[in-house]
Amino acid sequence: MSDTLEKLAAVLESRRTAEPDSSYVAQLHHRGLNKILEKIGEEATETVLAAKDVTPDDAGSRQDLIGEVADLWFHSLVMLSHLDIDHREVLDELARRFGVSGLDEKASRQQNQ
Repeated sequence: MSDTLEKLAAVLESRRTAEPDSSYVAQLHHRGLNKILEKIGEEATETVLAAKDVTPDDAGSRQDLIGEVADLWFHSLVMLSHLDIDHREVLDELARRFGVSGLDEKASRQQNQ
């Protein structure tokens, strides 16, 4: 999986400064953070709607959800790239949370606010 993320991150990075007419990602970067965030919002909504339709015996609904989650993750990676945040920082944060109770982790965030 991380190999896929590494390859995708390299492509996204190369398109940050590319001409807008050269790729979809370059267009998003050119249009700015608000457009990227708008796309993330759209994909998040589509993901929620697809998840509501999933049934265990319907491969099509499962595949629809997988496609929507892929779109959401993709646009989230574009956002990170746009903000010059390496996706490995997110993976490191997830790794840090292993072995930590979700309730304890949430409580520690509330204490730090």
